[in-house]
Amino acid sequence: MHRFLTIINHFSRSSNVRKVYTLLVIVMLFCIGCEWRLKSNDEISDGSQVSIERYDRIEGLYLTTGDYSALLQMNKTYPIQTRTLIEDVLRLGQVNDPDINHKFLQFFSDSTLQCLINDVQDQYANIDDLNDDLTDAFGKLKDEIPSFEFPEVYVQIGSFDQSIIVGNKMLGISLDKYLGADYPFYVEHYTLEQRKLMTRSMIIPDCLGFYLLSLYPMPSKELTQEERDMHMGKIQWVVNKVTDRLVFDNTQVSQVDSFMKRHKKMSMEQLLRNNNYSELR
Repeated sequence: MHRFLTIINHFSRSSNVRKVYTLLVIVMLFCIGCEWRLKSNDEISDGSQVSIERYDRIEGLYLTTGDYSALLQMNKTYPIQTRTLIEDVLRLGQVNDPDINHKFLQFFSDSTLQCLINDVQDQYANIDDLNDDLTDAFGKLKDEIPSFEFPEVYVQIGSFDQSIIVGNKMLGISLDKYLGADYPFYVEHYTLEQRKLMTRSMIIPDCLGFYLLSLYPMPSKELTQEERDMHMGKIQWVVNKVTDRLVFDNTQVSQVDSFMKRHKKMSMEQLLRNNNYSELR
């Protein structure tokens, strides 16, 4: 540091050198400022980065400690998520019932569910991979479907019930359904085939599948089981393409794949809107 100051002092003895030095400093500061501003503008204008809300953490804090401030945050910061969890997922009653908070705490006082909360927080302490993978997948869907809108994504802890919740332009992930095929509770209550789908690697495909199904639902008319399977085959084919993985491998997906190879100019959006199921076979 002393040597550095000595060098600066030496240069400063010359007025010309001092002018050059001052100019260099100004240019450097200007460049740094430009770089900061450009980066900031990019971040502000780019709405395509997924940042999953950690609702599970504030939920877990309340359910393990009964912290009243955590409950307030659940109701004030995450009102829709809290209502959906209590009323639609757990079905404990209305969120404004006088004794709903007691019911909520009592429900999760079970030792299995308390263990579940800790296991979720342990396995999903870091979810950067989910943020990155969802950003990539949604970005590809946006490229294929210009009208596609990114949902608000959050993670929660349920009670081994629903895995993905979609509604109100939100997408909720119940991490309690993705603790791994060998998770003790799963081994006791689910088949091997079911457990294979209850892994971290299935979170992104499930998010895409359920969200796409909400955007492109089955027609309201009566459908045969074969038509229902074909409708799901379309969505599963799109999920495979977007994730660049063979997540779903069945007859319907193969049929859709063959159809798309014969119709190379057809977009994903056109495929998803095509409900002429006989044409897809």
